[in-house]
Amino acid sequence: MRAYSLNYTVIPHGPLGYLSTWPSGSAQPVVSTLNAPTGSVTANSAIVPAGLNGAVDVLTTDPADVVIDVNGYFAPVGGTGGLSLRGISPCRFLDTRNDSDKPALSGSRVVQVGANNCKLPSSVGALLMNATVIPISSYLGYLTLWADGVMPLASTLNSLDGSIVSNGAIVPTTTGSINVFSTNTTELVLDLNAYFAP
Repeated sequence: MRAYSLNYTVIPHGPLGYLSTWPSGSAQPVVSTLNAPTGSVTANSAIVPAGLNGAVDVLTTDPADVVIDVNGYFAPVGGTGGLSLRGISPCRFLDTRNDSDKPALSGSRVVQVGANNCKLPSSVGALLMNATVIPISSYLGYLTLWADGVMPLASTLNSLDGSIVSNGAIVPTTTGSINVFSTNTTELVLDLNAYFAP
């Protein structure tokens, strides 16, 4: 593997300056992957090159529990079944605030990405997107995006204080649709930025 598509979630024990991540065996960079100065649960996605023995290093400036979810990986060019990133003009394919047929999300739902103005080829294998939640109440445990099958034990983002939160995600698909789940009622905006295809 050359690199990983990861989602980092921090559960700080208090204010957290930042979390940084980098390939094992490399010098620690002067960059942050996410910040949580108010001490709130925070998630952010990152693409991190694989380091020594395929590992990555993680540093937090202050005590925090860290959850790392793997969304995918990037392999050497020419591998069997490989996909290439195809850029598009950003395209909004779901906005529950403006769609009476798709009201605010509570629980799970299947969302067809290519049904609106986002045109996808039949060969699409994964989607590069941004998810934004506008919680209806003062609490949203988590939102998860995934392909077909059983819902994973992973979150895309969290909003425990009910604030508007967004995060990027790479989501596989074989049908042009994805599954979404929210622990609490929320408006949801999904924007497509690019897709992966052969």
